[in-house]
Amino acid sequence: MRSILYLAWRYVLHNRLKTSILVVCLASTAFLPLAVQMLVRAFDRQLMARARATPLVLGSRGNRYDLVLQTLYFRAGKLDEVPASLLGEIDESGHGRAIPIHARFTARGAPIVGTSLDYFEFRGLRCAAGRLPALLGEAVVGSEAAGALRVGPDDALISDQQNIYDLSRTVPVRLRVVGVLEPNGTPDDHAVFVDVKTAWVIEGLGHGHADLAVKESAGFVLERREGHVTANAALETLVEITPETIGDFHFHGDPGRFPLSSVIVVPADVRGETILATRYNARGEYRMLSPEDVVLELMGVVFRVKVFFDANFVMVALSTALFLALVVLLSLRIRRRERATLHRMGGSRSVVFWLQFAELGIVGAVSVAVATALALALLWLGLDLFVLL
Repeated sequence: MRSILYLAWRYVLHNRLKTSILVVCLASTAFLPLAVQMLVRAFDRQLMARARATPLVLGSRGNRYDLVLQTLYFRAGKLDEVPASLLGEIDESGHGRAIPIHARFTARGAPIVGTSLDYFEFRGLRCAAGRLPALLGEAVVGSEAAGALRVGPDDALISDQQNIYDLSRTVPVRLRVVGVLEPNGTPDDHAVFVDVKTAWVIEGLGHGHADLAVKESAGFVLERREGHVTANAALETLVEITPETIGDFHFHGDPGRFPLSSVIVVPADVRGETILATRYNARGEYRMLSPEDVVLELMGVVFRVKVFFDANFVMVALSTALFLALVVLLSLRIRRRERATLHRMGGSRSVVFWLQFAELGIVGAVSVAVATALALALLWLGLDLFVLL
């Protein structure tokens, strides 16, 4: 058998062009179904792990997929916002704990997530360097985001301007990075976390002003009269929160009406989960969902679509098999003199058969190896891209 394998290997190496064409054809046929199978399984595993770790999600009525994916993956969607007053309602009910999620803004492309310290405890996030944000304007960065943005403790990040035509609505805020999180292989690695009040400052709901009583602010004064100072339109809105200016920042309006993207709800028990879900779903304006149920439904759609890929693979595999059979038949006809020489040298018909089988086996093994390598590369890239969706 060693001699047959040696002869087959030498033949494959000698006919490089023919071998390369066969490998490309077979690898192309095996690559797509193998890659789809691996990607679907990996996505299912990743999605379900994240969904199972999140008991309930509360948000506005709309597309339930958008609500769950927006909460789990921090991508700004088209759903309406919900008021911050829901946090107090849930906490005061005694049936669960509410964790705010505000994910409308970015910093150099990385999502800025406004939340509370409860989120880090809930997800089991710890700092590899520095500490968690404790003051207005402080931020902690996920491990992947820190590498991509090249920031660490004591560095600064500036939030992206959302609308260049409405500077009064959102203003770029200079965030002071105070920590970098340990990697945990979830979307948290790619995000920038701040306190929810800092997110409201970025939204334009809170701000500070220059001190009009000092000499340097004289250019902003429109009128001074009876102890009152009126500022002109050039009054600067602070975009950097420092220990010296943090006391000047304040919010306008009712904090209970300030917006949140959604709320993660951690029920106290099964009874509390049922009560909260029934209460808020019955109100009509909100929707409370179990991410696990939504992801199962979503993956059901994915698997139904996968059936079409499988059917297409069967047809392509059949065409490839017929093509390979044609190549083998033509090869046998062309190599008739070669087989005659083997017979004269004492080779039996079984030797010729096994030689041909070994050649096809080597080509098939190389093709499968190439297809697997490409599928693994796509899997790695695909998972990385999926985390950023």
